[in-house]
Amino acid sequence: MPRKKKKKLKFEDCSKKIDLEIKKRKKRWNLTALSWMDFDDVSQIIRIHVFKKWHLYDQSKPLAPWVNRIISNQIKNLIRNNYGNYCRPCLKCAAAESDTLCYIYGSQGSACPLYAQWEKTKKVAYETKLPSSLETTAPKVFDTPLLDFQFDLLFGKLNAQLKVRLKTNEWIVYENLYLKDKTEQEVAKMLGYKTSEKNRSPGYKQIKNLKKIIIQKAKELISDGDLNL
Repeated sequence: MPRKKKKKLKFEDCSKKIDLEIKKRKKRWNLTALSWMDFDDVSQIIRIHVFKKWHLYDQSKPLAPWVNRIISNQIKNLIRNNYGNYCRPCLKCAAAESDTLCYIYGSQGSACPLYAQWEKTKKVAYETKLPSSLETTAPKVFDTPLLDFQFDLLFGKLNAQLKVRLKTNEWIVYENLYLKDKTEQEVAKMLGYKTSEKNRSPGYKQIKNLKKIIIQKAKELISDGDLNL
């Protein structure tokens, strides 16, 4: 009798084993400074990646080594993308001495071309990605004087200026979308827009183009300083 072909396992059939292997590697995720990503997020990213690569798994071989290779690579990639790509070059430089000194330039700073390039292109992202401690941040927040920002007055001035600057159909779109909270479909119907394309809302192109014009004109008003109190 011919031997029956072994039924191929689906991702769902092995999900518990995959989850177990992921949990075993939790200690490898040492980037705890990221407030927006914990190991649960990392686990989900890895699961999705394993699912996408499932068709490449050779089921004649054990599952664990294949999964672990993916887990290790994904963790390395996530650490690199979320921290390594943004850290200052001194951390990887042979000339670095302690946290602040440099064998070549004396101190770690913009005198070094690599450091200067990092300051210019990546420092902001690096500082954004690393949250400050409450001890140092709280005094800065509470000691900052509150500005008397009169939002309603500025918004009223913006509306008045736009009513003058916008064309009739532009103002109709602006007023109904942003002030009267109507849908794009309702506004398109109001203006008599239609479409010949299947599965497209009537007037979607016209409304989209008008919104771009409105936003551009609003930006110009704000940048020109016409709304200053």
